[in-house]
Amino acid sequence: MHSMWVETGISEFIQLAKFDLHFFDPQMLLSAIFFWNRETRAFEFPSNFVCPTLLDIAAIIGLASIGDRFYPDVFEEEISIKETSISWDKKTYLAFINAHMGKPDTPVSTSEHIAFLMYWLSACVFCTPSLQVPKYYYVLAQALHLKKKICLSKLLLASLYTCLDEASESLFHESGPRNLFGPLWLLQLWLNTIFEKKLSLTSSFTPVCELEGARLTTLTP
Repeated sequence: MHSMWVETGISEFIQLAKFDLHFFDPQMLLSAIFFWNRETRAFEFPSNFVCPTLLDIAAIIGLASIGDRFYPDVFEEEISIKETSISWDKKTYLAFINAHMGKPDTPVSTSEHIAFLMYWLSACVFCTPSLQVPKYYYVLAQALHLKKKICLSKLLLASLYTCLDEASESLFHESGPRNLFGPLWLLQLWLNTIFEKKLSLTSSFTPVCELEGARLTTLTP
């Protein structure tokens, strides 16, 4: 699978899932979200206006900022969902993983690989609010399996902006902030980059992975 991931441009990004991306600094995240402006799509800090960009994503997680646009409604389903052996009745990530994990030392089947990509997109990339794998990631997982040159970084950035919009709006609800979801891990890594020198963020741990995002995971306060 590694060679396939390299060709698709997601190999380094998948390796990043080995690190604890869901270790957050709640105070840092909420403080940053307070400065998010839903109209300008930027953090309006007193010193400057800044926002995550495609170049930031390329630098942090290694995803290219170019590629084909992904339109799920018009994407041709080359592998029919009915032809796969994917089980849709699994209510948790663990149950989904156990149901689709192949036997050791056997080739990875098409269904197993697509199921893995669906889990990865749901739990590690876009971080859906439910703890189960939704069907709507099938088309994207299939495209990645078929080595389509999808610009995943644009989808991720759009998801982060939507997440920030919803989080910013929830701060002003009478009931207070609700449970947040979405790629907040990317926001945390980006904030670590922005404030690394300002907050003197340091770590004695040296990750094996050379990806910048792996180093940034060790800086979370």
